[in-house]
Amino acid sequence: MSNALTPVPQEGFANPLSQMRSMLGQPAVKRSLPMIFMVGLIASAALAWFMLSTPTQKTLFSGLPDSDKAAVISALKAGGITGRLDESTDAVTVNESDYSKARMLLAGQGLPKSAPAGYAILDNLPMGTSRAVEGERLRQARETELARSIEDIDAVAEARVHLAVPENTVFVRDNAAPTASVILKLQGGRTLGDAQVASIVNLVASSVPGMKPEGVTIVDQAGALLSKPDGADGANDARIRFQNQVEQKYRDQLTQLLTPMVGVGNFTVQVSADINQDDTSSTRESYDKAGSLRAEQGNWTGKDAATGAPGGIPGALSNTPSGPTTVTAPNAQPTPAAGAASAAAGAAPAPAAAPSVPDSAKSADSYARAYDLGKEVSVTRAAPGNIKRLSVSVGLNDPGTGKPRTPVEIQQITDLVSAAVGADTSRGDVVKVVSRRFAPATATGGGPAFYESGWFAMIIRNVTALVIALLVLFVGVKPLASALLKKRDDAGRGGRDLAALGIGPQSANVRGPVGIDQLEGAQNFDQRLGTVRGFTRDNPARAALAVRDMIKADAK
Repeated sequence: MSNALTPVPQEGFANPLSQMRSMLGQPAVKRSLPMIFMVGLIASAALAWFMLSTPTQKTLFSGLPDSDKAAVISALKAGGITGRLDESTDAVTVNESDYSKARMLLAGQGLPKSAPAGYAILDNLPMGTSRAVEGERLRQARETELARSIEDIDAVAEARVHLAVPENTVFVRDNAAPTASVILKLQGGRTLGDAQVASIVNLVASSVPGMKPEGVTIVDQAGALLSKPDGADGANDARIRFQNQVEQKYRDQLTQLLTPMVGVGNFTVQVSADINQDDTSSTRESYDKAGSLRAEQGNWTGKDAATGAPGGIPGALSNTPSGPTTVTAPNAQPTPAAGAASAAAGAAPAPAAAPSVPDSAKSADSYARAYDLGKEVSVTRAAPGNIKRLSVSVGLNDPGTGKPRTPVEIQQITDLVSAAVGADTSRGDVVKVVSRRFAPATATGGGPAFYESGWFAMIIRNVTALVIALLVLFVGVKPLASALLKKRDDAGRGGRDLAALGIGPQSANVRGPVGIDQLEGAQNFDQRLGTVRGFTRDNPARAALAVRDMIKADAK
């Protein structure tokens, strides 16, 4: 007997699953489970509706001070835009569809104001700052001002500038040139043209002393290099642009020619131009065969014995004059042809031949003659842009009457196209005109699909949230509510049946909780049974103690 009455130690938290099972097995908990489950389903449906119906948020600003946050939220609220403050990321967010409108609204009001002007940083320098700190602050101020200037461009949303300016010193012979790096965040769907990129490069290079445009590097938010050094790549791009301009010029001419004839959308034109873009120059020199005497120098000295005074031993023969002396003329000048040949060979003056003098006379002859030849120099430079070959393709849409175009009509259009582009068969130009039935516009894709638009995504999001809420209501909440109502009806029906049979506290005119006195005052077995049921329902703890005492009494 003593073993049966030994209390069993409690399990405590040794088996939480069994404790959870016993807790859920309590009558009060069992009665509350359907209601708890229904409330949970309703809360889940409301949460799903809230998450799916709320538009996608986009970060407007992050890391702002509290004053700017309050100013931004107030400005957005005044402008009819819902702004939210994300506590996890410390960012101000708006609906994705209102992002551009919010940026424009805040930019018009000069918000946020936390970013100081570039040179305003220098106003906060404390006294006694070192030279290195002053230099860094000055560089930071320049970077901020340059970034603000670049952000004034319409296509640029944000800009950051990094300057690398080496310090000048007299102890270094070759000082390094300063360089700059610019990171741009462009507006959605916007791009920068070559002229805009070149303007940013020149703006940055002109703002820093000693910086060259080649030292500026520009990168966008996708990591694409926008700035290109002047070199082969720039020359190739210029050639491609020139070729595209020539081809576009011919396409515009053909479009103006064919639109009145076949109508808009009933033709397509493609032009391919092979352009000679080589810059060549040539120089030619020619000489005239007939030359002209430019300069002549001469020196003639001669002494004849016959011309002197008589001399010798006085006598008869010594005073007799000698016979006449014959002196020949100098050699004739060379012909112009011979002179031209000698000048062409060496272009140096040729001395004249010495005259022939008899041996009886003493003479010397020295001449130098220079001749000029006729000279012609011509320089020819061929500018690029000549078309070497032209190919034109024209596709015509057959008329809707079902009758195709005749070869005569196609030939006439071909002749018109050839005349419009100035086709030359001698250089190999080709013009082809083909008439075919065009494919429908739906097959070629006339624009973006409807499922890629923003309104379609919003409709899908709202419809999905509505379907989830309806499924929760009809699949979860409605069956639970029906079960609870049925259980209540069954309980009421059972009570009415017991009362009709004279069982239960109602038959004994018992009002309120059932006590021990009511149990002792029961008149028959059915009334006592009903009273015991009511007492057990109203006093479960006392009923359990009574059952325990009865078990102990039976055990004794």
